Amino acid sequence: MRDIRTLDLNLLKTLDALLDEGSVTRAAERLALTQPAVSGILVRLRESFGDPLFVRAQRGLVPTPRAQSLAIPIKRVLGEIEQMLQPEVFEPASAQLTLSIGATDYAQRTVLLPLIAALHEKAPGVRVAVRPVEATRVQGQLESGELDMAILTPDTTYDGLHARDLYDEQYVCAMHKGHSAAKGLNLDQFCDLEHAIVSLGGDAFSGVTDAALAKIGRERRVLLSVPSFLMLLEVLRTSDLIAVLPSRLVHPGDGLAVLDPPLAIPGFRKLVVWHERTHQHPAHRWIRELLADVSR
Repeated sequence: MRDIRTLDLNLLKTLDALLDEGSVTRAAERLALTQPAVSGILVRLRESFGDPLFVRAQRGLVPTPRAQSLAIPIKRVLGEIEQMLQPEVFEPASAQLTLSIGATDYAQRTVLLPLIAALHEKAPGVRVAVRPVEATRVQGQLESGELDMAILTPDTTYDGLHARDLYDEQYVCAMHKGHSAAKGLNLDQFCDLEHAIVSLGGDAFSGVTDAALAKIGRERRVLLSVPSFLMLLEVLRTSDLIAVLPSRLVHPGDGLAVLDPPLAIPGFRKLVVWHERTHQHPAHRWIRELLADVSR
């Protein structure tokens, strides 16, 4: 603002909503205000910043470069103000807040399902918004407040983010329980059988298993590439394909046989990361501790 004495928190909240929604109507709905009221606040914003901030386009409002430059700082300021208004002591049973977590479909099944169950029991007023995680965007999402935390691996995190290890994961070989190899298989059988693999793009036919095989001069027959582990589990239940997948994905009721792979395949580590913006927030600290507990 040009003069801090004219600062009105509602101006910043409205600008934040307009940047997120790209529409006066949707911003008004989000803020529980009338459309004329938001239009009036936009006039005040333009006067305060000495910039149009938004121009009309076919699909709504388009932010000017000045407005775009304000997006992250305003998110940070509003987050810090919200944090100041939080009580010193977090009371899970009576807390009311929304948590946004970025996770792959693997982490949604292995990490977030137990977290959500624990929150339902201990902090029923905490709502969780699960969002897909994109490695190239996650740092900006955490910084802006679009995400409060994300479940990643060390190779997809960034310097400057806080992180806590959750667990180390190992790979297993899985197939339906009636499969001819369900009682055991050697390396030759493993390479001869038909495999399925998960690829986020759905078009890759090699992965960490194939890299391990290549080191010993072997290869396998990958016939199917799917974009999610959820789909992979269904494929294994309904076909004779086998797959190498993280061990925590397979539950006793899945109807699958699980074997150790007939070769050494490097596992991976899962961790939760968050931004300095929420590092000292009592509620977020408690939730991160709960997340570590349910991931053990």
